[in-house]
Amino acid sequence: MASFTSYDGTLLVCHERGEGPALVCLPGGPGRSSRYLGDLGGLAARRRLLLLDNRGTGESAAPLDPDTYAMDRMVADVEALRVRLGFERMDLLGHSAAGGLALLYAARYPERTGHLVLVTPSVHPVGIEITDEQWYAQIERRADESWYESRLPDLKAWDAGDESRRLRAQPFFYSPWNETAEAHATRFAERSAEAAKRFHTDLPAAEKTRASLAKVTTPVLVIAGERDPGPLPAHAAELAGIFPRGTSIVLPGAHYPWVTAPETFAEAIEKFLGSRPTGSGRP
Repeated sequence: MASFTSYDGTLLVCHERGEGPALVCLPGGPGRSSRYLGDLGGLAARRRLLLLDNRGTGESAAPLDPDTYAMDRMVADVEALRVRLGFERMDLLGHSAAGGLALLYAARYPERTGHLVLVTPSVHPVGIEITDEQWYAQIERRADESWYESRLPDLKAWDAGDESRRLRAQPFFYSPWNETAEAHATRFAERSAEAAKRFHTDLPAAEKTRASLAKVTTPVLVIAGERDPGPLPAHAAELAGIFPRGTSIVLPGAHYPWVTAPETFAEAIEKFLGSRPTGSGRP
């Protein structure tokens, strides 16, 4: 574990798992600690995972100014981590909401970004829309599963803003929904409400972000879950198409493919990253 001070004096913590070339990992939620990423389906056996607890989550301190929970402001935390690690360039992975954070980092610091892995990422920062029709059409693909009827009201209530139904809605974000998935969803349900509330505020214009990313020459992999309500495979392909060297793949599972298809997930990322390390040093 390494602690470091970000640009505004907030003390942040980064956890280390595994051995090998470094991969900096950003957790989503928004507002969840990095604990839910675990070893990313066994990827820690091949990579040294550097897992950041974003401000106000896990073992990282809450900022004095809550406006700094905004995604665009948190880009500076990722850059402060790079400086702390002593990397000239770093391979970077962002999951879900933090996929958006990784996008904004690459747009602002392309020269500091090595390989970029976006796992079931937020596509909002680049203006890609997931329509209600697309969302619920994907949801309805689970209609033949035994839990569907009892959990659909929870999903709709959570989607309408009832945060108390979030945990009950989780079967739609794992495939298959089994004991392993339920244990993961339950164990790592906690998140910071304050961080979640402010994360998507004051985003840069999507057109500006897309224009910056179109100039990023780093290799980019966008991963969609086969049954994830968002992003759908088509959204992942559209996002990958923004980058000169972007590609997208569809893996078994839903929003957390490393939980329900760990070997497939870890092998896909290792194949993309190859054996060349882009960072050096130890926290």
